[in-house]
Formats: sequence, structure tokens, C-alpha cells
Amino acid sequence: MSTDGDLGRRGRGPTDPARREKIANAAIAVVAERGVEGVTHRAVAAAAGVPLGSTTYHFATLDDLLADALRTAADHNVARLRAWERDLPADADLAAALTELVMRGLTDERPQTVVEYELYVAALHRPPLRHASNNWDDALVELFASRTDAVTGRLLAAAFCGLLMQALLADPPPTRDEIDALFRRALGEPPASRRP
Repeated sequence: MSTDGDLGRRGRGPTDPARREKIANAAIAVVAERGVEGVTHRAVAAAAGVPLGSTTYHFATLDDLLADALRTAADHNVARLRAWERDLPADADLAAALTELVMRGLTDERPQTVVEYELYVAALHRPPLRHASNNWDDALVELFASRTDAVTGRLLAAAFCGLLMQALLADPPPTRDEIDALFRRALGEPPASRRP
């Protein structure tokens, strides 16, 4: 015979809609700590504080789990970028603002940036992740195109992603002035040193 407590626990089991999101967020935490290759159902269950069966109930394969983690990371990243764009004045110096965004991704938001790129690059060898990666790319293009045009938006998205990836790996990383100069070139502007 079950007790009320048993019924309450059962209600928070595999059918709990928040559990899937909790597990995806735990997968992101595992990626941050161990990299994509460190993601296992067992490691994610431990990080989420849920039974192992919960991870396999919601995600039959590791690729399913990683794809959801990538979607979650992408959604968080795009939400941060949309908030940044909303707060950016209409007459803002876009090259300077994009430079600041890259610098923030390398400093204050570095842990999130590393995790996002770990998951993004994993799509090279895991086809099930590619749809989430492509959606992320499309969201970035749309965001940057809203300040420029479709072609420039695509160029800025590629430059933004490439600069972040290179800067994460470079020793020493590019300077603020070097990043600014690249965005100004992409926008067809003169370097800051030659601006009136």
C-alpha cells in the first residue's frame, strides 16, 4: 500500500516536466567540468540529483541528451544576445558593441562560452546535433541582420563565432583593438584610428 509521500514522489518522477530541463542543464554542467566526452547518463544523473533511470527515460541515447543540452545552451545564448540587442541604442557604434560582446564572452561569460562551443563543435561528429547547431546559427544571423542586412548579418555571425573560437584558443588572445578592426572591416567602416 502506498502512502501520500509515495504518491508525491511518483508525481515528481519521469512525468515531471521540469525534470527533462533539469537533466539537460546538468548535462551542460558536466560538459563544463569534463567536456563532451565526459558526458554519460550516469554522470548527468549524479549532477542532476536524479536516478539514472530518469536520464534514460527522457533521453534514450547520449546524442539525444547532448542535442537537448545544445538546444538549451543555444537558447540561453540567444536570449542573452537578444537582451543585448534590445538594450543597444539605435545609433550605437555596432563595431564597438560587437567587440564588447566578444570581450564579455572571453571574460565574464567565458565558462558559458566554452560550454557552448564544446557542444557546437560536437555536432561535427554527431549528426543528431546538427539541427540544433544550424538553428543557433540562423538565430545569430537573424539577430545581426536586424541591425544591418541579411548578407552582412551572416558575415557578422560568422565573424563573431570565429573570433570567439579563435580567441578562446589563442595565446595571447587578440586585443580589443584587433577585434574592433575586424568588425569595422566587416561593416565596411574605416579603422577606429582613422575615424573623424
